[in-house]
Amino acid sequence: MRIRETGKVNDHLWHLGQGASGVYLLEGRDGSVIISGGVSCIVPAIRHQIESYGIDMSKVRKILILHSHFDHVGIVPFLKRNYPHIEICASERAWEILGMPKAITTINAFNRVLIRQMGMVEACSEYDLEWRDDMSGTVVSEGDEIDLGDVVLRILETPGHSSCSITAYEPKLKALFPSDGGGIPFQDIIMTSGNSNFTKFQRNLERLKELDVEVYCADHYGYVVDEEARTFILRSIQVAKDHRAMIEEAYLRTRDIDKATQELVASFYAQYDKYFLPSEIFEGVYRQMVKHIAGVIEEGT
Repeated sequence: MRIRETGKVNDHLWHLGQGASGVYLLEGRDGSVIISGGVSCIVPAIRHQIESYGIDMSKVRKILILHSHFDHVGIVPFLKRNYPHIEICASERAWEILGMPKAITTINAFNRVLIRQMGMVEACSEYDLEWRDDMSGTVVSEGDEIDLGDVVLRILETPGHSSCSITAYEPKLKALFPSDGGGIPFQDIIMTSGNSNFTKFQRNLERLKELDVEVYCADHYGYVVDEEARTFILRSIQVAKDHRAMIEEAYLRTRDIDKATQELVASFYAQYDKYFLPSEIFEGVYRQMVKHIAGVIEEGT
């Protein structure tokens, strides 16, 4: 079952955010951690939810960035500047990317595009949402744990959607936080997005299927519970296979990365015109996937 609403998931977990972009608050006996960073235009909603849900921000010890794409780090500057005690955690590769001026320019520009698209310019104008060089934190990597006393987040390195992707898993709650390294529960379908390296993306889906999952905490379009959560990664594996075959067919027919990309993006938006990413951004996402798969094809011929 897919749940889009924000609010309490269980005794330890909250779903926060708005619309297509969500983050999670995991509460333990010894503190709390915010998992993922959403898009910057959800900050007004996050601020309201902190107040209305009675969230004690003094107990929030960390925010965990699952990867460095613009739509997963947007609330981090607001949180760090307003609650400076919060420690930012991310993979080593994510910190490398977040230290690149070009990457920061892209993050800020794309978040501004979404703010305009969502009609949130005025609502967001009172907040300092831009990434600058005042953001720093610590590195987490494979095998690390964030111990909150009675709940513990385990870190897995799962590159493929991005080169810096990590996944978090809480075994007591059987809660999986794969960000876009797993399937995305959009409308009534599953989307797969192996942007950086589709092959590694598929390999890590195979790894994640070994985990016992009761709550599948996606960054986009809410979370999944019950039987659907238990089978979500297995279904994502099949969707990824089908998606790869579709990309392979488009490239082999056109032998042109740009033409294949444009065709695939047009086909997607003809079916799903309510997806949150503007087509010009989504085209860049697709081009990465087509380029990788084209490279694998050409190397094998």
